[in-house]
Amino acid sequence: MEYPNILVLAGHEPSGGAGLQADIEAIAAQDAHAATVATMLVCHDTHSLYDVSPVADGFFQACIERLLADMRFAAIKIGAVANGAQIRIIHQALAQLADVPLVIDPVLNANDGGRLGDDPIAQALVAELFDQATVITPNAAEARLLCDGETDLAACGERLAQSAGHVLITGGDEPGDNVTNTLYSRNDSPRTWRWPRLEGRYLGAGCTLASTLAARLAHGDSPAAAIAGAQQVTWDALAAGMAVGTGQPIPRRIRVQAKAQP
Repeated sequence: MEYPNILVLAGHEPSGGAGLQADIEAIAAQDAHAATVATMLVCHDTHSLYDVSPVADGFFQACIERLLADMRFAAIKIGAVANGAQIRIIHQALAQLADVPLVIDPVLNANDGGRLGDDPIAQALVAELFDQATVITPNAAEARLLCDGETDLAACGERLAQSAGHVLITGGDEPGDNVTNTLYSRNDSPRTWRWPRLEGRYLGAGCTLASTLAARLAHGDSPAAAIAGAQQVTWDALAAGMAVGTGQPIPRRIRVQAKAQP
């Protein structure tokens, strides 16, 4: 089986529930390889975000340039970005990857509501990166921030779909007995999925979804198939979630099968 490379640009979250480790695990579970460049280091545990340290711009750019010179990529996944300078560096790099599927998970806040990037990040993402994206995967709160506080999610989805090709707005943080995810596409009617709501909140659900989606695109799935399949994989990983600390559980992204007894 072909083992495609995925370029991942995201933050390092030390509990391993979210960020780059979540991306690596989710991509590996789809028989693909994650080549990662950290955008930021975050002081975070399974409870909360405490501090953020952006990676230096020059070092960030050098890492991307080295990877692009050395490796071929079948998809790109972008997670949390620290500032506008990083977005400009990414924009320049994407010029070399024009035909490569791009998934953007516009992580603007941590699970506890703490800010991960500086304030102009939302506007810079829309202005400089979304028009190159195959799929973006904001949660409901992020979709509203990206649309200048617009409260109607349908209006947000339709507006964002004029930039990105496909917009999957996830509803894990919205009220209700089910989680409703809605896909908005530039040339198609909205499509909705409903998933039984699991108890509690999970660290790294959005990373799992976006990275799984990128891996499926790298394997040649259509956007529609990748979006549907990635949601199922993510729900299964959440349903089998595990507690690694005293706070939020994390998705079980990699299943290790027991060895047969002799």
